Amino acid sequence: MPVPTAAPDRSFTELALPYREELLAHCYRMMGSLHDAEDLVQETLLRAWRGYPRFDGRSSLRTWLYRIATNTCLTALGSTHRRVLPSGLGNGTSDSAGAALRRLEEVLWLEPFPTPELASPETDPAAIVARRDTTRLALIAAFQRLPVRQRAALVLVDVVGYTPAEVGELLDVTTTSVRSLLQRARTTIAEDAPEPEGVTATPDLDGELIDRYMRALQRADTAELARLLAADVAYEMPPLAVWFTGREAVLDHHVRRVFSRQLRVLPVSANGYPALATYLGSAEGEPFAGHGIQVIEPRDGLIARITVFLDATLVARFGQPAALPAARPS
Repeated sequence: MPVPTAAPDRSFTELALPYREELLAHCYRMMGSLHDAEDLVQETLLRAWRGYPRFDGRSSLRTWLYRIATNTCLTALGSTHRRVLPSGLGNGTSDSAGAALRRLEEVLWLEPFPTPELASPETDPAAIVARRDTTRLALIAAFQRLPVRQRAALVLVDVVGYTPAEVGELLDVTTTSVRSLLQRARTTIAEDAPEPEGVTATPDLDGELIDRYMRALQRADTAELARLLAADVAYEMPPLAVWFTGREAVLDHHVRRVFSRQLRVLPVSANGYPALATYLGSAEGEPFAGHGIQVIEPRDGLIARITVFLDATLVARFGQPAALPAARPS
């Protein structure tokens, strides 16, 4: 990014860079899409760079950037923009054999978001935990059910930490209007919210559980997979509309469809939970091609929910190679 001619001692890029990751998380909470969030952060920084010579410093640079980012998101969202998961469209099925795996490309699907591990080089572990806690899939799906201005007010106050008066200035509305938006948003979330522990509790990042799950997938080990899944496990695969409920349905799906091809996985982290970048083999000796991202939600030492995002482009966005060599892991 070029440096504005009216920049002070440090360039705008240097001043804005520390806020990029939190702006990305903010745009993701608003949009429900990693692709859209990345594009809108770039647009936010470009608008801010162009306007920086006129920045008067009456607010902090962070607040000014949040104002630009929020209004950029609101413009992109329009009035009806909403992303969903398959579980938000209807009831799941326990009949894997009879399920129609139909892709709904016309639906705006929720996307996963890469979140840092506690071992990240970021200097503030509390900020890492907060970002993980406020990008859970269940919470992002709940945000998506809100009208966009209610969504903005709720995220800015309850997640980012601004006061209603500050949000009024960000959105160019009165404090009373912000309080009204917040009341309606909180009522909607309370009436149609995910289970509390799915939103606020620290996830069980059981390394042994995830390692066993990875091995079971790569070895097509149905018996081991059965030991790892909760009896009421849910399994979603956007952009496929169908989703499965119950251990038997998920196991049957793997036997019928997943284990029919060789699979490789790499560990990542998404939406505050352990996740996997997945790769599928096509022919003997051919590289394994990127397939998508799985988000794994453990509960009480077992896997309670698996969300499989069938989008090969996500693998690179999670910092992983687009393909893996054909040799199987030892």
